Amino acid sequence: MTDATTPREVPAAPDTDRPRRPNSPLGPSFWWLWSSSGLSNLADGVLKVVLPLIAVRHTQSPAMIAGLAFALTLPWLLFALPAGALVDRLDRRRVMLGANLVRAGLIGVLILAFAFDLGSIWLLYVVALGVGVTETLYDTSAQSILPGIVARDRLSRANGRLYAAELTANQFVGPPLGGLLMAAGAVLAISAPAAAWLLAVGALLLVRGSFRPVREEPSTLRADIAEGLRFLAGNRILRTLAGMTGLFNLATSATGAVFVLYAVGAGSAIGLSEPAFGMLLTSSAVGSLLGSFIAERVERVLGRARALALAVLGGIVLVGVPAVTTHPLLIGAGFALGGATTVIWNVIVVSLRQRITPDRLLGRMNSAYRLVAWGTMPLGAVLGGVLAELFGLRAVFAVMAVMMLALFVGMRVLTDRAIDAAERAVVSG
Repeated sequence: MTDATTPREVPAAPDTDRPRRPNSPLGPSFWWLWSSSGLSNLADGVLKVVLPLIAVRHTQSPAMIAGLAFALTLPWLLFALPAGALVDRLDRRRVMLGANLVRAGLIGVLILAFAFDLGSIWLLYVVALGVGVTETLYDTSAQSILPGIVARDRLSRANGRLYAAELTANQFVGPPLGGLLMAAGAVLAISAPAAAWLLAVGALLLVRGSFRPVREEPSTLRADIAEGLRFLAGNRILRTLAGMTGLFNLATSATGAVFVLYAVGAGSAIGLSEPAFGMLLTSSAVGSLLGSFIAERVERVLGRARALALAVLGGIVLVGVPAVTTHPLLIGAGFALGGATTVIWNVIVVSLRQRITPDRLLGRMNSAYRLVAWGTMPLGAVLGGVLAELFGLRAVFAVMAVMMLALFVGMRVLTDRAIDAAERAVVSG
């Protein structure tokens, strides 16, 4: 995840002042949210393999294939801010329910088109754009709802568990499943995400409570958006993290948009079949799954600043390894390392954002953050397509790896002292 609304009371956030055991339970509502998130991300994981594999049946142009990733991520550039304002006005659980129902409906349209032989690259663009719009609402709500379900001192643990489910489904199970389903037929393959989104709706219905933020007084949508932007711009830690994540996502979007052409087919550099392509993508999921379970420990042992620097190094390996080798095992190892460090980054950063942002601003902060952090993804997809057309596919991976070295500039701001001070400011406030 429009106008002024009437304030509505919601249950108070979990009490964070009461001492808690290190392994205190996260509660049944969290586990239903966890289940729903896993199913939604299973749908995403299947779709991200199925859509480009269907697209290559319509075109072999790198620019046209990259255009699909552009359509899927463009809403983060155009719709992120209104999505955040809506999430801070509406019940966040209901926004997530509606988003998944709409996504399942869009896939239904695509299935009907295939049934009547009306499929085309342009229809894929339309569906990708629609899925991207609903994703802005769903993801913004998903990151904003968690502090209302678990205590803030449990956020790192809860986010780690969520990433374990999300990344296992999105990267470990979804991609090979998508490749296998494509071998059985495009209609079957594209039906799987719709079914998973509907099952996710069922799990989310079992999350108890109301998750509509309390509003002190009515305001316009424009004023709400402006307040969220001011909060992000006024916090040095958050705006630095947003900029760094934006550069990271630009690089990974550029390489991801053209990787299918580099990897799939007898004439490609790697020469993989469609199922083997899905299996290769799961190597990052193996690392991601490991990262989700060790993130809390890495954060505690290394400190947040060193852990984030480690994640930057892993990201450079993630985008750069195809530039130096075409061996699937070596590329898979690089993807696994990059997957682990990316999740460590995500767990630390998302938990920090949730801790230092007031609940009433979480939706708008998350959307403003993702405007910067995710709004670069369509630009990266276009850049990857253009670079591939001009200089070849291998050049895309090399250029993006060099570009990501600039992330170390941001680490001068992200010291442990500065991060701790940002958290203390919230407590004292």
